[in-house]
Amino acid sequence: MSLTAGSRPDGTRPPAAVEEPAAAVATATAQERAARKGGKLGKASKANKAAKVPWRIRLRRDRALILMTLPVIVLLLLFNYVPLLGNVVAFQNYDPYVSSNGVTAIFHSPWVGVEQFSRMVDDPLFWDAAQNTILLFVLQLVLYFPIPIALALLINSVVRPRVRAVAQAIMYLPHFFSWVLVVTVFQQMFGGAGIIAQTLEDHGWSGFDLMTDADLFKYLVTAQTVWKDAGWGIIVFLAALAAVSTDLYEAAAMDGAGRWRRMWHVTLPALRPVIALLLVLRVGDALSVGFEQFLLQRDAVGVGASEVLDTYVWNMGIQNGDFSYAAAVGLVKGAIGVCLVLAANKFAHLLGEQGVYQK
Repeated sequence: MSLTAGSRPDGTRPPAAVEEPAAAVATATAQERAARKGGKLGKASKANKAAKVPWRIRLRRDRALILMTLPVIVLLLLFNYVPLLGNVVAFQNYDPYVSSNGVTAIFHSPWVGVEQFSRMVDDPLFWDAAQNTILLFVLQLVLYFPIPIALALLINSVVRPRVRAVAQAIMYLPHFFSWVLVVTVFQQMFGGAGIIAQTLEDHGWSGFDLMTDADLFKYLVTAQTVWKDAGWGIIVFLAALAAVSTDLYEAAAMDGAGRWRRMWHVTLPALRPVIALLLVLRVGDALSVGFEQFLLQRDAVGVGASEVLDTYVWNMGIQNGDFSYAAAVGLVKGAIGVCLVLAANKFAHLLGEQGVYQK
């Protein structure tokens, strides 16, 4: 019996699936991949075409937003970026009386190069102010920075919303007080003629005057900062806590976690990105511990205890009229602040946090 091509010995033909050549399967697979790839490329090309909107159309589309942000941009340029051009006097022996206009006096003042910076390095008063600034920053970072976090956790644990609202309002109300009022309140409380000292003297005890004690001044200004601004920092942490899902707390409670365990494993991890962000900003502002607060109490405790870099720049530039030297000190202070922000943000990235900006 003769067999035809592709037939079995019994005369039957194999199934079509078996009969299909492997080349056809490979061709179909390649076509399918090309179709998927072409679909993706088509979507990408459509997205690129949609993104490449002419600037005139975008300007017409977003003109309302641009008009809203235009005043802010103008103010930012006038008060934050244009004054940066005045840092050129740090490399001059600036004399504002050379011309009737202070701006044109810059072009008539002689250039001295880095002479002002060399003078700053050799000035012992500058190093005393820098030492006081760093000491106060470390003290405020250790004593002040954790307090808003603790207060936010305390308020968040209050069940009744009315009690939480009243407590929060009372705590951040001092933020709206001026430093003149804050120093006055502390003077009336802890000064030599304050309520506490007078009460102790009326009962036969010797009075005290914390407002004129140079050794305790750094703790005094830290207490003033805590009383004035700790309540305001609560708002940021409460906003972060409001975003935490209640399902996490319920799941932790079902697993047997108590209040402290839930706080440690749920609440604090939720606050970690905000803590890292505020810590980076605080480190970048390390050399700006305050101006008005120290200037108001300068005469009470003396220059040695109250002189920081901000008051030092004001004293040399405004009081003594040495604008070039004050500009040099301020320029170095700003450059160090930028370096601290970059270093702190890099450290935040190493810890897995975003920081001020992403990588």
